[in-house]
Amino acid sequence: MLTTIVLLIHVVLALALISLILLQHGKGADAGAAFGSGASSTVFGAQGSASFLSRMTKWLAILFFITSCTLAYLSREQRAPSSSVMDSESVMDVQQQEADELPPVALPAEEDEATTPAEDTPPASDDE
Repeated sequence: MLTTIVLLIHVVLALALISLILLQHGKGADAGAAFGSGASSTVFGAQGSASFLSRMTKWLAILFFITSCTLAYLSREQRAPSSSVMDSESVMDVQQQEADELPPVALPAEEDEATTPAEDTPPASDDE
């Protein structure tokens, strides 16, 4: 339950970080200018949206880092102890045990050399 809540907060923080980073305009006013972040300087005060958006990005990044560490810690506690490959039975041992459990198979009796099918067939003719 706790893992689900932290994961939900983590996803919301990731989406908020993505949107805040895209809203900010760089030195060339790339993606931020398309959304009108340059025109909203009066909404965020005299310094404009740059300081507000950068402060929000910083705090969201810190919270994102905290949720990442929390998810790593929670997933470490839920994992069962791993077994070694050396502890498991080898494939050869399992196949040998299965072969030992099978009933013996009766092999067909060897045929006499006089009754082989190769001698019963007539020789091919050269008339063609």
